[in-house]
Amino acid sequence: MSDFPKTDLNKVKRLPKRGHYDKETIYSIVDDSLICHVGMAIDGRPIVIPTIHARQGDNILLHGATTSRMLNHVATGAELCITVTHLDGLVLARSVFHHSMNYRSAVLFGKGRLIEDPDEKMEALEVFTEKLIPGRWADARQPTPNESKATKIVTIPIDTASAKIRVGPPGDDDEDYALDIWAGVLPMRTVFGELEVDPLLKDGVDVPDYIHNYANSKQ
Repeated sequence: MSDFPKTDLNKVKRLPKRGHYDKETIYSIVDDSLICHVGMAIDGRPIVIPTIHARQGDNILLHGATTSRMLNHVATGAELCITVTHLDGLVLARSVFHHSMNYRSAVLFGKGRLIEDPDEKMEALEVFTEKLIPGRWADARQPTPNESKATKIVTIPIDTASAKIRVGPPGDDDEDYALDIWAGVLPMRTVFGELEVDPLLKDGVDVPDYIHNYANSKQ
């Protein structure tokens, strides 16, 4: 995969050593998250909306109801800023000043368009479903024409992007390392809990292996 060139728009200015511009790093952060935040300006006011997303090559897909203000705005080709963040740990330093967090974040810029072709739209719905949990698309009922009509999907080609990552222990001032204060990292990760069966589930319907496998991959 190639790199995004550094520009005034995507360049990491605060602690630039933490910046990354290669697609492999950026896309892994995007793909590991189920939620993104879409930033835009509507009627001169800044608005940030959290929503599910999926990546299709060098494009970000968003979907929702046809009445969605966000999607209607994105479909006009307006400029967008999409962000994704993973919190990996609390960094506990000896001094309050140097407390921090370990994280992986990505910031993406682009302009969207509405997907209208029925085949392209169905393909995007499959991408969304497989992003939610791999294997689900082939197992669940496919969307009806009315359901597809009630769903709006936009695709946003990623014009430019960058990632910012912090890893490792705290960085204290030299004189503070002699203090009798515990310091280190409290790691954080997302895990799934026990499955909760739909009370209306038919008798004899077992949990598919792909759900077990996906849940176990997050332990």
